[in-house]
Amino acid sequence: MLFSEDIGIDLGTTHTRVCVRGKGTVITEPTVAAVDLTSNDSSVTEIGEKARDMIGRTPGSLNAVSPIKNGVIADYAVTVQLLRKLIDRSISASAFKRTRVMITIPSGTTEVERMAVRMAARDAGARYVSLVESTLADALGENLPIDRPFGTMVADIGGGCTQVAVLALDDIVTSAGVRVGGDDLNAAIIEYVRRNFDLLIGERTAESIKMKIGSAIPYDGEGAVDVRGRSLTDGLPRNIELTSAQVREAMAPVTASIIDMIRSVTKKTPPELLSDIMSKGIFLTGGTSSLRGLARAIQAVTKIPVVVSGDPLSSAVLGLEACLERADR
Repeated sequence: MLFSEDIGIDLGTTHTRVCVRGKGTVITEPTVAAVDLTSNDSSVTEIGEKARDMIGRTPGSLNAVSPIKNGVIADYAVTVQLLRKLIDRSISASAFKRTRVMITIPSGTTEVERMAVRMAARDAGARYVSLVESTLADALGENLPIDRPFGTMVADIGGGCTQVAVLALDDIVTSAGVRVGGDDLNAAIIEYVRRNFDLLIGERTAESIKMKIGSAIPYDGEGAVDVRGRSLTDGLPRNIELTSAQVREAMAPVTASIIDMIRSVTKKTPPELLSDIMSKGIFLTGGTSSLRGLARAIQAVTKIPVVVSGDPLSSAVLGLEACLERADR
């Protein structure tokens, strides 16, 4: 059965991407909403990049929030409004009543969490809703041969959670997830600076530090960055210098948690499939997979080659496009 304008939504903790069947990816925005606190229903006034730019800079009447935490819905009402605005931007109003929506969910999501996603999409106006596990969408988006009787391992390291799955014959053989990701790396940097320098910095500053000099292992050309924040001793602005080694130390517990979880999945994988994975490698997707040195750190622990996607942010939404095409065959 063909629908008017089917859409796929990769609803991530930090970014959301929307594709339309036959049109490709039409929206890529931060998963952030600006909420009007003066309204009775906490209506959302802006979403995406415009709302993200408001973080830490809003007046008392507005609040910029991230309604998805660690891959699951944390604020249901805001998520519904976010989805409604995304759907409205993606398709024409005349197609709305016959729209099928496919949404990615993390591996290991509980039935209650799955139901919350379905209900949110329906309350946003979608008539038909189906859910696709993110690791399966990632594999399809990377054109991996998961329809064959061979093992393929995918690790999706996102902003709010890390998911790992072994796939074969179009299904998940074994999987695991930990609600740790890029946001936790940012939080670790913030806490390190607060604890060691009595300096308070914001999330966007921590993100910038991570991108500039963050790493999982030492690398050539390590340097330092000048960090500005508010002193916790006198409340005045202050600058410090933060080195690559210090940032790596701050993030170490988080990166270790991600690597340990990936290693735990290899231990649960049937030997025949593990042999396939050892020859083909572990495929990394998700924004945090691009952290400097992370792939090498994973390879050093698992003893398995690691392949990082050429476009790790788009794997899942490309997989949703493939799912929509498959559903109409």
